[in-house]
Order: sequence, then structure tokens, then C-alpha cells
Amino acid sequence: MSFQEIAVTIRAVNRASHEFARVSADAESMAARVRSMGAAVAGLGATTSVIAHLGHQFGLLSDEQSKTLATTGYLITVFGMFLRTTWGVAVAQQVYAAATAIAAKITWVFNAALAMKIALLTLGVGLIVATAAYMAWLASTTRDAAEAQTEYNESLRQRERAGARRDEEERYEYITRRGY
Repeated sequence: MSFQEIAVTIRAVNRASHEFARVSADAESMAARVRSMGAAVAGLGATTSVIAHLGHQFGLLSDEQSKTLATTGYLITVFGMFLRTTWGVAVAQQVYAAATAIAAKITWVFNAALAMKIALLTLGVGLIVATAAYMAWLASTTRDAAEAQTEYNESLRQRERAGARRDEEERYEYITRRGY
């Protein structure tokens, strides 16, 4: 055999790259959704401010109500515009990561509670089965003891009868020997 006949194939597979690409795509998708939501929130805030001014102009809202509603609209607009920035997306992703971690921990707690419930249920069923087996053993043992007591009493009665017969036989023999 020569070295020309031996072929060694080395294949390196980088499976992590695919996962990193998927995580990156998910992050980009989430960033796009956060920016889109930010635009919608900013639009909602701007609409709220416009409604506050129109309500004041038509006399439906007082000065104080109009000012409060407009300020709220401005704050909502600023929040929506903040979400459209890179910082806003980063904050949203951190909040999402924290919420996901909390949800995961809650899921673990629920799974642990379910496992505990199953364990306690299994323990309870096992306890019932063990109690039933013990009761069956106790009943069998009690029945055997009662039968043994009955046999013992019967043997005592037989001995008493045999003893009484023997006494009668001895008296008979005594009488027949003496001639009475």
C-alpha cells in the first residue's frame, strides 16, 4: 500500500455561523419593527397634539385640558421619535431581552411547580397503594392469627374431652378391679 492509495478527506463544518446569522437577522427584523412602531407612536402623539389644539379652538376643551392633552401628545411624539433612533432600538432590545429572561424564569417556575405537582401526586398514589398493600397484609395476618386461635381452642377442647374420657376409663377400671 502506498501513500497514493490513501485519501483523507477533512471537512470542517462551522455550524455556529448559521446561528449567528439567524440571530443577526432576528435583531435586524426587531430593529425594523421597533422603528416602525416608533413612527406609529410618534404619529399618535402628533395626532393627540393636533386634537388638543382643535378641541381648544372649537371650545370643546378648556385651556388647562388642552395644555395637558397637548403636553401628553408631545411626550408621546418624543417617545416615538426616540424609538426611531439607534439608542431607542437598543433600549427596546434590552427591554425585550429582560422580558424574555423574566418569561423564561417564570416558565421554569411553572415547570418546577408542575413537576412538584406530579411528584406529590405520584407520592400520594404510591402512599395509597402502599397503605392498601399494608391493609391487605394486616387482614391476611389477622385472619391467619384468628384461624390459629380457633385451631388452638379446638385442640384444647379435644384434650379436655380426651382427659375426661380417660378419667371415666380410669374410674371404670377402678370399679371393675374392685368389683363394685
